[in-house]
Amino acid sequence: MVEHPEFGTFLGNSSRDDQWTDHSPRAIRRRQKKVVKSLETLRAIPRSKVDPADRLNYDLYERGLVEGVESARFADELIPLSQMSGIQQDLERYISMTAATTIGGYENVIARLESVPTWVDQTIELMELGLSKGITPPRLTVKDVPRQVRAQILKEPSGSNLLTAFNSFPETVPAKARRPLKARARRAVEKRVFPALRLLADFVDARYLPNARKTTGMSDLPDGAAWYDHKIAHYTTTRLTARELHELGLSEVARVRKLMERQADSLGFKGDFPRFCHHLRTDPKFFHKDAESLLRGYRDIAKRIDPGLVTQFGRLPRLPYGITPVPSHSEKSAPTAYFIPGSTEGGRPGWYFANTYNLKARPIWEMESLTLHEAVPGHHLQIAIASELEGLPEFRRHGMYMAYIEGWALYAESLGEVFGLYADPYSKAGQYSFEIWRACRLVVDTGLHAFGWSRKKAIDYLVANTAKVKHDATVEVDRYIALPGQALSYKVGELAIQKIRCQALAALGEKFDVRAFHDALLENGALPLDNLQKLMSVWIGKQKRRLGA
Repeated sequence: MVEHPEFGTFLGNSSRDDQWTDHSPRAIRRRQKKVVKSLETLRAIPRSKVDPADRLNYDLYERGLVEGVESARFADELIPLSQMSGIQQDLERYISMTAATTIGGYENVIARLESVPTWVDQTIELMELGLSKGITPPRLTVKDVPRQVRAQILKEPSGSNLLTAFNSFPETVPAKARRPLKARARRAVEKRVFPALRLLADFVDARYLPNARKTTGMSDLPDGAAWYDHKIAHYTTTRLTARELHELGLSEVARVRKLMERQADSLGFKGDFPRFCHHLRTDPKFFHKDAESLLRGYRDIAKRIDPGLVTQFGRLPRLPYGITPVPSHSEKSAPTAYFIPGSTEGGRPGWYFANTYNLKARPIWEMESLTLHEAVPGHHLQIAIASELEGLPEFRRHGMYMAYIEGWALYAESLGEVFGLYADPYSKAGQYSFEIWRACRLVVDTGLHAFGWSRKKAIDYLVANTAKVKHDATVEVDRYIALPGQALSYKVGELAIQKIRCQALAALGEKFDVRAFHDALLENGALPLDNLQKLMSVWIGKQKRRLGA
């Protein structure tokens, strides 16, 4: 939180809410040296002398430091933005999270607004350095960035989302202080933020975009093959190779496709798999006619799930969540939905962002699976429980092992029936479509970054094997291009959790308690998959002995 003040803001720690992360090359090198030093310090403590109960903490901390040392070989910092990430995505988000309940809190927001030019200058410096080293993102992942940036530059600053906190002050801010604070904030946005964003958009348009690489795969970067292998290890927490993941994806696509075909037969659909997918994509009955209806639909599903959570979990989070539309400036390039965790300390709920752009790309049959994944019992439930765990070191409560996090959320989609969902056979087809889509990710991500696939081939593969509409398939493929390896985490994690559940069922039989099982899966926060397997094997053994199974 010292090195990355936004992370502190995210967790509800306001001690550095007046600052942004220092993205200068000098600061980046300093942080890299700090990781090396931390690893040396940790390894000076003999693991054998660590209390047995603390050895998992030791192992996980060491694992993170080792990965940090290894990642210094690869210059991720030289690709500081894309349509999915960067200052144009983070600025409004973190300003909205900055605690503004006192004069000091509002002063922090103003300080951050006034220092946006430094953040922009450092971003441009990193991009220039990347250009000099031949390290740039694919051109197609930055072509929409200028539009995203300019969408936040308004003729009238008072309409900016950056000033939302200044439109309504809490009683804790004296009345006489409000007008001066609002005036300073407006001036900071008009004189500091907007000119800086304009500079960024102009730089990307004139300098960066024309010189960004035309290729799409990570293997085309300097040391790209090793860089992608590092991403695979990071996102899957396994030693699986790109080839093994590709083959696993092909196998899973074939398996789930049979389930979808069976579902089509049960519906009495006359036609082959491509025709069934075309039907799901195009029949008007599968789409809402306006954004508000879509949002109401998501909220209705969430409230139908909520009462059933107690039947599946002994422990539920205290932190609430809400459903809101994706911000307009990024909706065109954003995925169908995503989740931003909340913070009890920061007084902020979890938010499930639903994309209301292009309603013909948001079919009703996918909404139940999506809500299970993004909200409950998926991301919100898992992440909120982890953040509320007591007795764990802070780094464990906020661990970001994506194979576990995304694997859990995909596993959550398989629980729909116990919450009364998937009663509509088309929603069940939607579940299978979502599962085959995640299987396709294994094929497409590795295809793009390890095996020379073109963007068109990847899009065509998604359209041929899922019910995704062309727009959604295009946005998804561009996301995989922008975030190499991230898409691998879902299926790998879900298969690991399903395997553990099968092991528990086989060992415990009719004495299997689903609430106890889910609580055990969640009680240690996010974990690498090998650690999760070891802990759950121990749990299964203890349960078997205790229950006499």
